[in-house]
Amino acid sequence: MPETHSNPLDDPSANPFEVAALAAADIARLSGVEKHDIALTLGSGWGKAADIIGETVATLPATEVTGFSKPALEGHVGTLRSIRTPDGKHVLVIGARTHYYESHGVRRVVHSVRTAAATGAKTMVLTNGAGGIRESWKPGQPVLISDHINLTADSPLEGATFIDLTDLYSKRLRDIARTVDPTLDEGVYCQFRGPHYETPAEVQMAKAIGGHIVGMSTALEAIAAREAGMEILGFSLITNLAAGIQQTPLSHAEVIEAGREAEPVISALLARVVEAL
Repeated sequence: MPETHSNPLDDPSANPFEVAALAAADIARLSGVEKHDIALTLGSGWGKAADIIGETVATLPATEVTGFSKPALEGHVGTLRSIRTPDGKHVLVIGARTHYYESHGVRRVVHSVRTAAATGAKTMVLTNGAGGIRESWKPGQPVLISDHINLTADSPLEGATFIDLTDLYSKRLRDIARTVDPTLDEGVYCQFRGPHYETPAEVQMAKAIGGHIVGMSTALEAIAAREAGMEILGFSLITNLAAGIQQTPLSHAEVIEAGREAEPVISALLARVVEAL
């Protein structure tokens, strides 16, 4: 259903899980694939993985699927792709992420994850481009997310909904990823609200409370994925060292360039990990 004047998730009385079920039905109708097994949200630098995971069965404009938003950046067309892997698994690739800083509300931020669960996906792979706090990390390095600290002061859970977040980023899946690349390091991801980059003082705060990676996505999506019963694997591409760790000013162009340079390597890594899941 194209987004015209309103989005069904903007109605406070709407049930977000019912909207996700409608979206899943749209995906099944438009793709011809009744059920998906794995879902991937591809962040900065990870996009080419979709081209090498398997055979693309269908590519859908996100605006034709209930509840999805138009891309935040002009000239970018958000898509959903249904891909069949060589061993017959169906993978839903989400290239239409809604960020918290777009101010559409948390329901829209996590709608893609809830939709993925409604399509039948039991595994959710969340990827992003982020800043690194560990000085040993280099731009272009992929790291596993072992846990997160949610600094948005928000949650996708509504009402008296109590969800255990122990082992939120599955150790089992991280171990599988390390069978593909034993050199993978890991760290705790801190989601800030954005869209401004963190100050050096905020980076030091994140470090002091146990964070190793700073960014503007993923944590809220992971919580929603756990609520939906999915097992979660998280990857960050370290696009730069965080403010105050590196001595040069941060820029979006730097993030894009680091992602572009790393894309062939990390996309091949992600494709191999998906094959192993």
